[in-house]
Amino acid sequence: MRFADGRQETFDLVVGADGSWSRVRPALSPATPYYTGVTYVETSLDDIDHRHPDLARLVGDGSMAAYGANRALVAQRNSGGHVKVYAQFRAPLDWHENPPPHLGPATAVDLDDAEAVRSAMLALFDGWAEPLLDLLRHGTAFFHRPLHVLPAPHTWPHVPGVTLLGDAAHLMPPLGVGANLAMLEGAELAEAVAAAAPGALDEAVRAFEEQMQARAGKWAEMTMAGLDRLVSPDPADALALFDELQPS
Repeated sequence: MRFADGRQETFDLVVGADGSWSRVRPALSPATPYYTGVTYVETSLDDIDHRHPDLARLVGDGSMAAYGANRALVAQRNSGGHVKVYAQFRAPLDWHENPPPHLGPATAVDLDDAEAVRSAMLALFDGWAEPLLDLLRHGTAFFHRPLHVLPAPHTWPHVPGVTLLGDAAHLMPPLGVGANLAMLEGAELAEAVAAAAPGALDEAVRAFEEQMQARAGKWAEMTMAGLDRLVSPDPADALALFDELQPS
C-alpha cells in the first residue's frame, strides 16, 4: 500500500470497505458506479414531536411515503425526534444546472443555497397535499444525493491479498439492504480470517467472496428492480410492489 504522505506498508490482507467511490476497488475490478437516473434531495426536521406535532403524527413511529409520477416523498423517523425527508425524482444528473421543464424550476438551482433548493422542491411537488409540502417547507439544510450503483451482479476474479465488502463491493439503491449486507459481511470476513489455518488465509477469503458475491448480486438486482418501480411513471406500480412484499 502506498499512502498520500509517501509511506509504503505491506499487509497480508487489504480490505476495501471504503464505500461507493472505493480507492481499493480498482485493484480488483474496472467497474465504476453509474447514475441510475434517480436523484434524492435530503432534508431533515429536528424535535419534530414538539415543533411540528402534526407532521410527527403523519410520519408516525416508522416512516411514510407518498408516490407520484416519477417522484416520491419519503419521511423516516430517526432517534431523538429527528426525521429525515427524501424528495426522490427522475432527472438528468445535471438537473440543477439545466432544469428540464417537467421538474418545475425554470432556472438553474444553486445547490449550496438552501432556500433555492427548497423552492425548487416545492415547485417539483406543486399540487401535492399541504402536509406533504410542509415536510419540505420546514426542512433545514438540503443535500443533493444522486443515486449511483455498481453493475449487478458485480463480480471479480480473486486477487490474493485484496478483497472488498459493503458499498465498495456492491453499491445498490438504498432500499434497506446495502448497510445490512455490509455489517454481515464484516462479521463473516472477520470470522473467516480468525478461523483460517496458517497459510490458508487466501483460501478463506476466496470462499468469503464467493458467498458474498452470490448473495449481494441477488439483492442488487432486486433493489434495482424495486427502484424502477418505486420511482416510476405510474404511482400504482409502487403501491403494487408494497402489496407484493407483504407476508402471506
